[in-house]
Amino acid sequence: MMLTLDSLRIDSKKVSTSICDFTKEFVRKAGAKGVVLGISGGVDSSTTAALMVRALGKKKVLGLLLPEEGVTPKEDLDDAIDLVNQLGIRWEEVEISTIVRRYLEVLPKTRDMLAEGNLKPRIRMTILYYYANSLNYLVAGSGDRSELLIGYFTKYGDGGVDFLPIGGLFKTQVRQLGLYLGIPERIARKPSSPRLWKGHLAESELGIPYEEIDLILHALFDLNLSIKETSRETGLSESKILKVLDMYERSQHKREMPPIAPINLELG
Repeated sequence: MMLTLDSLRIDSKKVSTSICDFTKEFVRKAGAKGVVLGISGGVDSSTTAALMVRALGKKKVLGLLLPEEGVTPKEDLDDAIDLVNQLGIRWEEVEISTIVRRYLEVLPKTRDMLAEGNLKPRIRMTILYYYANSLNYLVAGSGDRSELLIGYFTKYGDGGVDFLPIGGLFKTQVRQLGLYLGIPERIARKPSSPRLWKGHLAESELGIPYEEIDLILHALFDLNLSIKETSRETGLSESKILKVLDMYERSQHKREMPPIAPINLELG
C-alpha cells in the first residue's frame, strides 16, 4: 500500500458538519456570545473563519487583522480583507508594529531572531483576548494538526486559544476543506507562513514540504508504522522521517499543560 496524498482525502461535507456541530455546542456550553479570530490571509485562518460563519452565523464572528508594517506582505492583508468581506463578518484592523517596537525598546537586545519573532504572535494573542473578554467571545484558533504535532506554533502565542476547530486536520486536508468552503484558490494554495520576520516561509524554515510532513505524520500516528515501514510506504527517506519525529518529540511540552511538581503534604 503505497501512501500518497490521496490517502489523506477527506469527505469535506461531513468534516464541515462535524466541526460546526462541535463549535456550536462548545460556544453554547461556555455561555459565550460568539467567537473572535485572527485573519492572516492564509489558508488556516480563512478556512476557520468560514467554518465559524457556518456554525454560528456571520453576526457572531469577529475577524481581527493584525498586520505588522514592513513584515506582513500587502497581498496577505489584501487577501484577508477580501476574505472577511466575502464572508460578510465584522472585522477590525490593529497594526502591531508600534507595540512590537515598544517591547523591543524596553527589553535587552538579543541576536536571537526567534526570540524576537515569537513576541509577535504573543502580542496578537493578547489583542485577541482583549476583544474576546470585552465581548464575552471565545478565541477560535486556526492551528492545524500538522503544526500541532511538529510544534510549529508559538507557545502562548498562536497556541494560546480557547479551541481549535481545524486541529484534527493535516495542512493538506485544510486546503481541501478550504476549497470546498469557497475559499479563493489563491489563498487555499498559498505557501504557509507565520510571518515572524520579513520573507518568512514555513516550509523554508522546516526544510520539508507539508505534503511530505503530512504523509509521514499519517503513517506514524494514524497507521502506527515503524520508521522503516513509513519510509517504504511513502517513498521518503528515513532521515526526513527522523527529522519529523524529532520535531514531534522536542515539542511535546507545547501540547501539554505545564507540569506541576509533586508534593507530599505529609512531609515536614
